Amino acid sequence: MQIKPRQHLLDIWQAAARHSFDDGKLVWGDTDGLSSVADAERLLCLLYPATEVPAFRLDQPDTTERDVLRALERVGSRLEIPPNLITALSQFMRTYTGPDDSPTFAGGPYFKPADPHEELTYEQGKLGVVDSYSMSVTLCLATLGFLKVYESSTTRPEVRKAIAELREATNTRLTAAMISLLRSFTVNVFDAESEQGRRLIQVIGQNRQSDRAVLQQFSRRFRPLRATIIESLSRGIQVDESIRDESQLFECGWAWGVVKDAPKITDLDVQAPGQPDGIADRLPYVYFTVVALDGIQDLFSDRTLTLGLLDADQQKLAEALRLRWELSQQYWSAIARFGSERWPLEDLPWQTTGLRLESEYFSLTVAAILVHDLIRRKATDDDLTRTVAVMERLADRGRITSRMKRDDPAVALHDPGVLMPLAGSERSGTLLQWRMTDFSAQLLKRAVQLAALSRNIDAQDRLLRLAEQTFEHLWDRRMEEGEGAGLWDNARAVYPDARGLNRRLSWSITERVTECLVAARNLYEQQPIRSPELAQLARDLLSEATHLFGKEQMEASVPADGNRGRAMRSIESRLDHARSLVDERPATAFALALPVLQELDTLAQARGAATQEV
Repeated sequence: MQIKPRQHLLDIWQAAARHSFDDGKLVWGDTDGLSSVADAERLLCLLYPATEVPAFRLDQPDTTERDVLRALERVGSRLEIPPNLITALSQFMRTYTGPDDSPTFAGGPYFKPADPHEELTYEQGKLGVVDSYSMSVTLCLATLGFLKVYESSTTRPEVRKAIAELREATNTRLTAAMISLLRSFTVNVFDAESEQGRRLIQVIGQNRQSDRAVLQQFSRRFRPLRATIIESLSRGIQVDESIRDESQLFECGWAWGVVKDAPKITDLDVQAPGQPDGIADRLPYVYFTVVALDGIQDLFSDRTLTLGLLDADQQKLAEALRLRWELSQQYWSAIARFGSERWPLEDLPWQTTGLRLESEYFSLTVAAILVHDLIRRKATDDDLTRTVAVMERLADRGRITSRMKRDDPAVALHDPGVLMPLAGSERSGTLLQWRMTDFSAQLLKRAVQLAALSRNIDAQDRLLRLAEQTFEHLWDRRMEEGEGAGLWDNARAVYPDARGLNRRLSWSITERVTECLVAARNLYEQQPIRSPELAQLARDLLSEATHLFGKEQMEASVPADGNRGRAMRSIESRLDHARSLVDERPATAFALALPVLQELDTLAQARGAATQEV
């Protein structure tokens, strides 16, 4: 199934608007409780494309296109859509503001008690989580960009007042989300002889070398990164002093929430909004690290920088987050590619070191961090090709590109998903878990990102084929009727013989599919990969065509309005056009040169026949 970003985004917009808006007003009330994650995901399904795709812009009503207006008719008319979105966003900001006027980041029903006989308490539902912090960064930046452009398009006093109030609330939430991300970052140092140390050595050594040899290799490989972390102690990174001992192992990344005893951020020009005490263990999770990386990179996007969306305090926080963003990418990318032979990432499925879990989902999250790093440092062909192979194997093992077996355990990747204990959450009562059901959407997102990065024709072709197969799998999982029709998720549609699959509205998967379509649109906006071999062939064809065209021009002049005169002008125009494309689009230049050569040959034959007759 070919990915058609424009049409598929319009389909999602129409379904989301039909489900979430009634006469221009946002309707909540379809979840088991308040979740800032789910509600941010719902709003981003509309706002993210509107701020990232020029054809979908809503901040300049005079330029809104007709098919966009048809898709969003439940949100309002051309002039009503921006004010109605402002109202909906303001409602979100008020809903997730605490009694002390500080933003809240409630995980809500996304938290699941580990004991099925226990129930989620009200206080536990209000706990903040990295998913909410990261999603809020993306939502707030999209909102600020939307307001900055739309403000110049309206003169209505009540709307301009609402814009000012929403901007203030959004800036407050953005600052709080960035602070919470800083306080959720952790470096975990542990002894090689500890249980966690032995598991890490097993994962990266793959039982191919002695533990001592693996430890020595780890020490050498991570010496520069360890030095950077030690140097960063003065820049707010909290880490045990034992990090200085090269015989110690370590991991870095994001915990599930604000870590226990995380210091408050005080070096800002204004008082930082509420900073609740953390309860999360100092244990990095690859899943939450990926989630944090996705949100933090929006702080450095071209749109954020061009529109100047960050104030002075936020720029200071962004630089601190960038340091942690780079440390995490470098660490997990090196872990994934550790050694000189088979990568640990290629040894599926990935085993976590802190929680003793293993799943293809964790392999995908480590691969996602590797994708981030490959994009950052411009991957080599070898790194890219090996990563593509891992993605293809994950699609196969996840039964996306292969058929399901009888009682296939792989179906559990999609429904009910992978459950992950949240270390330290028991301090709030019962131990909580986090459920991940977006395996297919995450795979699609990383495949599209890698395809945009690749400058290798074979690798990009494999990635596009994988992306199209994964997208078809996901598109078939849309709900076809009832509440949430046209949205996700109905895994039973693609696994009809599996038992116990549920049909439920998932804003998480819906939002990630939306992100994938925006990424696919950006991919298609790039110039196609240039083939040097084809470029040389195109130049050879054009050289011959130009020579033959010059030869034809030496013949007796003909009337400009005659058939031969019109043919000569057409040939000249097409030759000029083909020559202008040969460097960027050699295949197109090649295709244009062939009919020109055929036409020149036809003209030469006609001229020869006429000469013989005379």
